[in-house]
Amino acid sequence: GCARDWDGLTCWPRATFGEVVKVPCPRFFEEITNIHGFLQRNCTQEAYWSEPFPPYTVACGFDEGSSKGPEDQKSYYSAFWRVYTAGYAASVTSLITALIVFAAFRKFHCTRNYIHMHLFVSFILRAVAVFTKDAILFADETMDHCLMSTVSCKAAVAFFQFSILANFFWLLIEGIYLQTLLLLTFVSDKQYVWWFISTGWGAPTAVVFAWVLTRIHQQNTG
Repeated sequence: GCARDWDGLTCWPRATFGEVVKVPCPRFFEEITNIHGFLQRNCTQEAYWSEPFPPYTVACGFDEGSSKGPEDQKSYYSAFWRVYTAGYAASVTSLITALIVFAAFRKFHCTRNYIHMHLFVSFILRAVAVFTKDAILFADETMDHCLMSTVSCKAAVAFFQFSILANFFWLLIEGIYLQTLLLLTFVSDKQYVWWFISTGWGAPTAVVFAWVLTRIHQQNTG
């Protein structure tokens, strides 16, 4: 049958082949439009969900583009893209500068700053992942890469997920290191450096690798 699915607006329960699932419109639509509509999706023989019918704009009475025209929306998203791109660029520049300073002066060479440097690298990777995702997804406005399930889209999303996980794992390592200083005051912290590094980069790699394999075998779409 078809697995449980989230289409971005509604959670659809598991269904058997040929079953038609009917769910109410999301509550936030009802609060805006005061229309209590229903949506349906069919579980096809190929174990794929059909598109919701009738469409959200018809069943729930809400049209995202009704208040703004296409040009207004395009201008808004373009301005939003420029702002966060400039922010990420400034962040990357600052982080690279900090890495150079930490690497250039020997007095900064200690376990605490090594962990800081890996955290900085994880932030840089996150910014690079955002730039890569934007370059791939918005390179051709006539093509929806994720709808077409292109390899480049899947690779960009996997890299993006890895960068986020690495970011959070290195934040966790920062906390673990501080806790280690409190508990093991008289023990050298240098012996834990490689454990920190292997955890900070190894754990996200293992999680993303398992996630990619699961998606390939269970839901190799989009």
